[in-house]
Amino acid sequence: MEIKVNFLDKLRLEAKFDDFTVIADQPIRYKGDGSAPGPFDYFLASSALCAAYFVKLYCNTRNIPTDNIRLSQNNIVDPEDRYKQIFKIQVELPADISEADRRGILRSIDRCTVKKVVQTGPDFVIEEVENLDADAQSLLTLQPAADAATYIAGKDLPLEQTIANMSALLMNLGIKIEIASWRNIVPNVWSLHIRDAHSSMCFTNGKGATKESALASALGEYIERLSNNHFYAGAFWGEEIANAAFVHYPDEQWFKPGRKDALPKEILDDYTRPIYDPDGELRGSHLIDTNSGNAKRGICSLPFVRHSDGEVVYFPSNLVENLYASNGMSAGNTLAEAQVQCLSEIFERAVKREILEGEIALPDVPQDVLAKYPGIVAGIKGLEEQGFPVLVKDASLGGVYPVMCVTLMNPRTGGVFASFGAHPSLQVALERSLTELMQGRSFEGLNDLPRPTFASEAVTEPYNFVEHFIDSSGVVSWRFFSAKADYEFVEWDFSGQGDDSNVQEAQTLLGILEGMGKEVYTAVYDQLGATACRILVPGYSEVYPVEDLVWDNTNKSLLFREDILNLHRLSDDALKALLDRLENNELDEYGDVATLIGIEFDENTDWGQLTVLELKLLIHLALKQFEDAHELVGAFLQYNDNSVERGLFYQAMNVVLEVLLDDEMELDDYVINFRRMFGNARMDAVLGSVEGSVRFHGLTPTSMQLEGLDRHQRLLDSYKKLHAARAKTIASRDE
Repeated sequence: MEIKVNFLDKLRLEAKFDDFTVIADQPIRYKGDGSAPGPFDYFLASSALCAAYFVKLYCNTRNIPTDNIRLSQNNIVDPEDRYKQIFKIQVELPADISEADRRGILRSIDRCTVKKVVQTGPDFVIEEVENLDADAQSLLTLQPAADAATYIAGKDLPLEQTIANMSALLMNLGIKIEIASWRNIVPNVWSLHIRDAHSSMCFTNGKGATKESALASALGEYIERLSNNHFYAGAFWGEEIANAAFVHYPDEQWFKPGRKDALPKEILDDYTRPIYDPDGELRGSHLIDTNSGNAKRGICSLPFVRHSDGEVVYFPSNLVENLYASNGMSAGNTLAEAQVQCLSEIFERAVKREILEGEIALPDVPQDVLAKYPGIVAGIKGLEEQGFPVLVKDASLGGVYPVMCVTLMNPRTGGVFASFGAHPSLQVALERSLTELMQGRSFEGLNDLPRPTFASEAVTEPYNFVEHFIDSSGVVSWRFFSAKADYEFVEWDFSGQGDDSNVQEAQTLLGILEGMGKEVYTAVYDQLGATACRILVPGYSEVYPVEDLVWDNTNKSLLFREDILNLHRLSDDALKALLDRLENNELDEYGDVATLIGIEFDENTDWGQLTVLELKLLIHLALKQFEDAHELVGAFLQYNDNSVERGLFYQAMNVVLEVLLDDEMELDDYVINFRRMFGNARMDAVLGSVEGSVRFHGLTPTSMQLEGLDRHQRLLDSYKKLHAARAKTIASRDE
């Protein structure tokens, strides 16, 4: 994690990381003001807090209340050497906790990350650099030997060269990548989390059988998501980008809707229109680009090549974002490598959906077949030794598709996790299933798995598949576990041979889709210096239902974005109009405003926690519509999960409104004791909100220029690097 430090007045310092700011000072005896803890105090507190976190985690997973658990830490300094210290962590447990849980809690403290890092002994590298931001790869710590050449199935270059190439590309873009975490809790299963040190919203997870393959996976996914603009999906890119020569890609085209908001004839084709508009309800306004919000410019459309005849077909960027999420995106050393990965993921997710929604029972992989892959067997053994039974299934549906499945069961909670993987090689598909299962997960994380069900409607509900797509946390049918399989096991193999194996495999996978009667559309993105692509298979690879284009389109943000960002400047009439739109567009009252309008607010601010319900409440207060406000305050206090401070503000607001709305009570009679209960500052905000001197308490003013929104500005900084690189590449190609 990158921590940037600013020098403040006197001896005060400011450390900034992610969305947090920490102030440090020195005690008065050391010439400071004593206004904040010192750096070493924070260090001492970190180990105590980390220990307490692991206690809390242990107790939460076992439904053990922590109300009567107490923990403290003391550091005992060696009088001969002040740098040699003993950290004594003591925990007081209630008498009714079992002996097994007492041992478990003590063992959980022993797993404290701060403790383990200190005990291992971190290495410190102190150096001078010309420009902190230009030192783009200093945080990418895994450095494979320069002369090593490790080939794995599916890669057209050695892992070491792949990592070097991708690292250089990110460095040239000015993106500083940091490795936030590694996991390797069972043999031959590695995963890591990487992110942009400047914009932590841009992150990926990698997985593999080795450290190097996991890092290559994470970097490849990072470049894939950069190339496809996936990190920035749903976000407002600002007015500068919205009015630039291009918004997404230099080869985009903008088409104006026809008469009566008809779809432009230039977009889609005869094959795709019936898929995306089955009931004739889709209109041009449904396809306005969410990121720019530039409706006057028309419909931003991206070129895709139709596989059957090589013709270019334009797909609205809005349609792609709304329906496909990250499905069918990949980057590779070569286009064929990227295509195999894209198509494999498409099959993995589509076949997974068919199996789960069809409640299909899959055949077990015979032990003699598993024995051919000792590394995978070792990983499975590691899970079973921890008490998690593992089922290894053939998900090819009779050898038709290149898909495998590894399913984990958790007897402690009754939960299950069905992990699928796909690749033309059965071994690679099986390995991906296993590494996907444990990607970024701890053993404790396996306690949150959903339980199987015989209720078919819970499994077939469309958004259950969305949950499976996001993190495989959806519900699985008990019928999936039947020992009577619906298909025979097939030891399938779709892999190619020789130097052009990826080319052969891509052709094989495309052939399967062609045999199914599916059309394939491909966009290639190479302006950033890497080869990446997105493949769409309409009617097959969608993540979200096509009706979302009409009924739940992300560009509904355009109805609200400008007015909400300009909230403090709106007249009463404009506020009434905004309130009317909020009431009449079938919004989830508990949905967050940040997602609604595509703005990355700092999650630790009131903007970041703001829901549609609370926004409506604050507008009612601004309009002095106290009965409506009081009704929503009650709903907020009953159902909304917000900060303690925000909850107390609305508790105070609730009693003030009750007095104001009661003809027999006078507010002046209660203010003294309200202030004693809630404090002067909070009551000043509440009374100001009802009197009109305070509007939208807690929400700092901003506008369409996004001033004060540092988190969102960091996201835009990241995107602008890509935008500039694409413009530069196209300009050089045109010379």
